[in-house]
Amino acid sequence: MDFIFKKEAIDLNLWKFRRVATMIKFKRLDHIQICIPTGKENEARKFYTDIIGLQEIPKPQQLMPNGGLWYQIADIQFHIGVESEINKSKRHPAFEVSNLDEAKQYLEKRGVPIKEEIQIPGQNRFSFIDPFGNRIELLQKFD
Repeated sequence: MDFIFKKEAIDLNLWKFRRVATMIKFKRLDHIQICIPTGKENEARKFYTDIIGLQEIPKPQQLMPNGGLWYQIADIQFHIGVESEINKSKRHPAFEVSNLDEAKQYLEKRGVPIKEEIQIPGQNRFSFIDPFGNRIELLQKFD
C-alpha cells in the first residue's frame, strides 16, 4: 500500500511539472543560429548570398565585434555565428519551401551535394551540408 501511495505522489508531481511547463506561451520561432569557423564570413557570404540567394541583414552594432552574418528568411532570422571549433552534429534547421524539386535542381547545378532523407508522411525533404559542415534541411509539405 505504501508503494502505491509513493507512485501516486510521483505521478502527481509529474502532472504539476507538465502544467507549469505549459505556462510558457510560445508565439513563433524568431531565429536559428548555426556556426562557421572564425574568419570565414566571406566564404559564408558567397555560399548563403550568392548560391542560396538569402538576403543579408545588418547585425546590431553591439554584436558586430562578435563576427558572423545575419539573414532574413520569410518571417525568421538566420544567424551565422563564428566559433573556433565546429563539431559534426545532427543539429540542423529545416526550412519549409514551396518548390522543393526546383530548389534541389538549383543546388545540384551549383555543385551542392544533396542527401536524400528518409521520407516521412506528409512531406518530401532533402538536406545538404554547407561549406562549413552545417546540415540544412529543405522540406515541402503536401496533403
